[in-house]
Amino acid sequence: MEYKLMMSWDIKPGYDQQYFEFVVREWAPGITRLGMQPRESWYTVYGECPQITTSIVTDDLGKMRDILSGEDWSKLHNSLLEYVLNYQQKIVRASAGFQI
Repeated sequence: MEYKLMMSWDIKPGYDQQYFEFVVREWAPGITRLGMQPRESWYTVYGECPQITTSIVTDDLGKMRDILSGEDWSKLHNSLLEYVLNYQQKIVRASAGFQI
C-alpha cells in the first residue's frame, strides 16, 4: 500500500525565481534520490488557499517515516523552508486522484 506525504505552502514574496530554480535543481531530484516519487503538484494563481499543494509517495509507511526522520530529508526540507511560508504536511494512505 502506498503512502502519500501531502504538503502545502506559499512562496515568500520576492522569492519566486529562486524558489522555482530550487525546485527544479534540488527539490525534485532530492526527493527522488531519497526514494520518494512525486505524485502531483498544483500551483494556485488566485483564491484563499495555499499557493502550492504537492504530494510525494512511498510504497509503505515505515519507509516514509524513515525518510522523514533522516538527515538528508532534514537538509532538503530546511532548504525548502528558506523559500516558503505557511508550510504544512500530513501523511495519508494514497488513493487515486486529488486528495485533501
